[in-house]
Amino acid sequence: MMKSRKQDYSMPSFKQKALRFIKWTAIFFFGSTILVTIIYRFVNPPVTPLMLIRVVEQLAEGQTPRMHKDWVSIEEISPNMKLAVIASEDNHFESHFGVDFKAIEKANKLNQKGKKIRGASTITQQTAKNIFLWPARNWVRKGLELYFTGLIEVFWGKKRIMEIYLNEIEMGDGIYGVGEASRFYFHKDANKLSRAEAAAIAAVLPNPIRWRPDKPTPYIQKKIGWILWNMNNVEKPEW
Repeated sequence: MMKSRKQDYSMPSFKQKALRFIKWTAIFFFGSTILVTIIYRFVNPPVTPLMLIRVVEQLAEGQTPRMHKDWVSIEEISPNMKLAVIASEDNHFESHFGVDFKAIEKANKLNQKGKKIRGASTITQQTAKNIFLWPARNWVRKGLELYFTGLIEVFWGKKRIMEIYLNEIEMGDGIYGVGEASRFYFHKDANKLSRAEAAAIAAVLPNPIRWRPDKPTPYIQKKIGWILWNMNNVEKPEW
């Protein structure tokens, strides 16, 4: 009897098992996400969660899956395009570390006044969401977005973040990346985009399924004009 009690006492408790599971789960999560982030510093992401979701949606509607993308290096993208997305999406891209607290503060003040404005997500945050996460609005996903935002700021740097952002972002129905978008909408390579064309592409990014840069609505035309004006005010990237 005494021997049996000793054996039972030495067995791990439920709490110990749970803590051990949590420990190894955390090690796996942080290790794998850091490893993948480092790999993507040198290897281009083959596909994103949003691309897969769009394919499933197309199949569910009985459509032929559409996923058109063609990777273009940052050196082969027009400086106008880089400047246009900064002017449209993230005015302080060059100076913040993934999160623009000034933009968040401004957005909160305007929201309190009941004004409808765009969100304060930076290009880094949008890239983190596009590459690693799913398109949803909840605190879990937002927390993971901030985590991956910090990782890619550390391991990628601004130049690589912009390169991946411009190559993986949705720019139309089944169209991903500026290389495919510039050819589909303007029949030219990405390095030949004019200021107006780049501004038009940037203007539709909040909803590229609804709007087209080559057929701008009055609202998009107004937004293009604002982006062209702001391109003269934001900090130009040196790369």
